[in-house]
Amino acid sequence: MYDAVLIVSFGGPEGTNDVIPFLENVLRGRNVPRERMLQVAQHYDLFDGVSPINEQNRKLIAALKDELEQHGPRLPIYWGNRNWHPLLADTVKQMADDGIRSALAFVTSAYSSYSSCRQYLENIETARETVGSAAPHIEKIRAFYNHPGFIDANVAHLAAALDQIPSNRRASTRIAFTAHSIPKPMADNCAYESQLLETSELVAQAVGHNEWKLVFQSRSGPPTQPWLEPDVCDYLKELKLKGASDVVIAPIGFVSDHMEVVYDLDTEAKSLANELSLNMIRSETAGTHPAFVRMIRELIAERMDTRVDNGPACGFEGCCPKGELSRPGVGKPQH
Repeated sequence: MYDAVLIVSFGGPEGTNDVIPFLENVLRGRNVPRERMLQVAQHYDLFDGVSPINEQNRKLIAALKDELEQHGPRLPIYWGNRNWHPLLADTVKQMADDGIRSALAFVTSAYSSYSSCRQYLENIETARETVGSAAPHIEKIRAFYNHPGFIDANVAHLAAALDQIPSNRRASTRIAFTAHSIPKPMADNCAYESQLLETSELVAQAVGHNEWKLVFQSRSGPPTQPWLEPDVCDYLKELKLKGASDVVIAPIGFVSDHMEVVYDLDTEAKSLANELSLNMIRSETAGTHPAFVRMIRELIAERMDTRVDNGPACGFEGCCPKGELSRPGVGKPQH
């Protein structure tokens, strides 16, 4: 049924000269002041213009290639990004040139929302239209927020983070599960928040820890526009007022590190935690954990098994509508 796998991701700059063109791609067609874009560019400047996301995708593809070689199905893997090289249209053209006729797309986002589901489908269709009639048929693999492989990877990383807390304080440690905030109108039209809550509960139960809360990060847009809350930094202040001494930040809304993790959490939230004298540990994202890589193979096999009724993948007609936004912001889920 399928003769290739396509990894679809957000993309990120890999040098100082890439930053502004990358952000212009992200913001194309959106009413965002240039001053705001330049503010975001400064985040990248702290890391020499390099987002970790592309290198993390290379590592994930290498791990998945080994997994498919060992266990099958032995399919070639292609990689295309929404906003930076390798761009989707270029990758789809390469697939067409290689004779690929039908492919499964694994989008590096576990959850359902316009930005993390339907917009990727739109990007894929735009790329196919650019290539023309030779473009392969491409189907998106379902959302995997509660797949055991995704849960197990996050459990392992959260447990390792908790182990860094002194044993006599571990039971009272708070866990903050974080995800990219999205505008409330968008959230009201999809299962994003409820899926995040389910994932958080599954991971917390597995590590045997009840002191947790789902919080959000990386919001943008005007203050008058409601986004999902509470913000992670506001929650850190709340914890300090309540007398907490330790917190583990678990970015379950992301499958790999990128700017929203290394800046918003490792830089901004960490700086605030230090000011508050709050011991903050950040757990790793799923990344290339063996359980996560194995999950991708299992999802591919699941979709190829015609005996299994998988139900509609997220991406069916009408799923994850955008919602009415008063003014687009800079940020969006980048998974």
